[in-house]
Amino acid sequence: MRRTAIAVLGILAAVLVLPPVAGVSAQTPDEKPTVRLARPTWDTGWFQAEVYRLLLQMLGYPVEGPVTMEVAEFYRAAAAGGVDLWANGWFPLHDSYVEEGGPVERVGTQVDDGALQGYFVDAATAEAHGLTNLGDLADPTIAALFDRDGDGRADLIGCNIGWSCTATIDHHLEAYGLSGAVEHVQGDYSPLITETIDRYNSGQPVLFYTWTPNWTVGELVPGRDVVWLETPFPSLPPDQAAALDRTSIPGIPGCANDPCQTGWPPNDILVVANSGFLADNPSIRRLLEQVVIPLDDISAQNARMVADEGDPADIRRHAEEWIADNRAMVDRWIETADPGAVGLDDTGSEQTAADGSVLTVAARPLPPYVIYENRAYSGFEVELVRFLAARLGMTVDIYGVDTVAKQLDDVTRGAARLALGGVAITGSRAELVDFSLPVLDTGLTILAPTRAARTFGDRILGFFRAISSSDLPWLLIVFGVAVLVAAHLIWLLERRHNPDFATPYLRGIWDSFYWSVVTMSTVGYGDKVARGIRGRVVALIWIALGTLVFASFTASIASSLAVSELRSGISGPTDLPGKRVATVARSAGESYLSTIGVGPVLVDEIDEAYDLLALGEVDAVVFDAPVLRFHASRQGRGQVSTVGPLFEKVRYGLVIGEDEDELREQIDLALLELIESGVYERLHERWFGA
Repeated sequence: MRRTAIAVLGILAAVLVLPPVAGVSAQTPDEKPTVRLARPTWDTGWFQAEVYRLLLQMLGYPVEGPVTMEVAEFYRAAAAGGVDLWANGWFPLHDSYVEEGGPVERVGTQVDDGALQGYFVDAATAEAHGLTNLGDLADPTIAALFDRDGDGRADLIGCNIGWSCTATIDHHLEAYGLSGAVEHVQGDYSPLITETIDRYNSGQPVLFYTWTPNWTVGELVPGRDVVWLETPFPSLPPDQAAALDRTSIPGIPGCANDPCQTGWPPNDILVVANSGFLADNPSIRRLLEQVVIPLDDISAQNARMVADEGDPADIRRHAEEWIADNRAMVDRWIETADPGAVGLDDTGSEQTAADGSVLTVAARPLPPYVIYENRAYSGFEVELVRFLAARLGMTVDIYGVDTVAKQLDDVTRGAARLALGGVAITGSRAELVDFSLPVLDTGLTILAPTRAARTFGDRILGFFRAISSSDLPWLLIVFGVAVLVAAHLIWLLERRHNPDFATPYLRGIWDSFYWSVVTMSTVGYGDKVARGIRGRVVALIWIALGTLVFASFTASIASSLAVSELRSGISGPTDLPGKRVATVARSAGESYLSTIGVGPVLVDEIDEAYDLLALGEVDAVVFDAPVLRFHASRQGRGQVSTVGPLFEKVRYGLVIGEDEDELREQIDLALLELIESGVYERLHERWFGA
């Protein structure tokens, strides 16, 4: 970290002494300068930054960063020569930051006219009320459908304060006369949109702003789950007025009209770089002019990142996989840019730390650690941090993020002083940040149906489920065929001289069928017996064969029911082999189950595993103990419970920046005081039970 601090001071010094248009320092012909790469605060753009980092390294340039920056911060630093480039310029949204002929310029066509923005409403509400246009919200009856706080205005989930989209949304509400009918809800976009998706899944109306590429359009698909709300007419803030004729876009799924008046021009996502830097490094310019990253690839990566691949290592791996999948094209780019380019190189990143009496916290919603409801945060770790901050005489400012990668980055660069949300202490993470003392020393556990909840009806259903999942249906067919064959044989042999088997076929075959069943089952009432020699031979053979058939039949029923009962009798990890067990993909649960020979049923979200368990499609769920216990004590109360001891121990801690030694010591001491005073125990019991 000392080297990082020195590097930061070096950059600041460069900003102070460089002229308005800055290039790179002089170097020998064979020496290539370090590229100072930046990336935005929205983590849906980090994938592109990692791809460009790899491409620059393949070109033979060492890369510093990417360092995370706000939009205005980046453009100022790039113009002054403090950073060289980033891959996340949105145009025309960022037009006001770029002056024609200035020291910063756009390069290439990374995503050409594909980044869309706009307003959406759930399809069910739109169809029921004929909603197609943002102007429809001027009707108080329509606005009331989306009023979540009771103020009489529709709540439009918008973008974070400070984002470029804020000015456009506010402009639209004013231009269309909707300021009194619609409230632009701003806060942490991540938890707000997650809450919006939850509201949609529960059947409630939703109204929100979003953009592509973004994982939200994979969760709420335009044309299927939601529809676009067109704007009454084209209108943009003055700095975007030149793009007014581009707000009507053809071929958009989920829009009532074609072309669709989205109210927003499609954006190009481009690299923005310092002009002097590009002039001094023509091979980099040639590379940047060629790179194209399909919008679908960015959206797919965003979905993976939010689902459960949000560690920094995951995002780097996604970029490496994209390079590998497109290697032939990438090689052409490198060859065109510089035929003598060398291989990959890797360098560290540039970060700083924050200070102050406000404890800024990056929280990743994961009940029961962090819960975001009604625009407020709660949960075990949230309350714990508030206790800690109170002891330190600090106030807490919590904001939401989607991924662990975003949390680690925000803490490392000083945007947050603390991060929480069930972050396990691992070696790879400890290389990037520090951790507090463990706030939870726990592990994996098993969630299984509560046996007391098995009613008589449950057992009847279990009986039929056991039959349907065994070989019994085939044995029933064999049993029926064998009985019919034996019945026909005995009737043909005995019907002419034995009054026990009537001559007419229908009556006689029924008597023979009855004899076949009682003989095979060894009941043998003796009211119908074979009298002829040939009939008695058939009877002896049938007694022997029938015993085997009937024994197989009863054994199959018994084994199926036994397996069904055993599956409901899980009491610990040793009972898991041979069971159907669900867990979250890429979790500690998946790793553990693989080591004991259990091929788990993998899901993306833990809620999916709960559903499978409720439907009887799996016998148990293995996952982090606090999460499963929280579910068992609330939504699953009375139906499921955690069983057995903890295994595969896991420790969770609060994430702290490496330069925050004093804060870490203060938090550790305060945590020990909470434990000694009994506050921690009471808090733990409230969220996880005794």
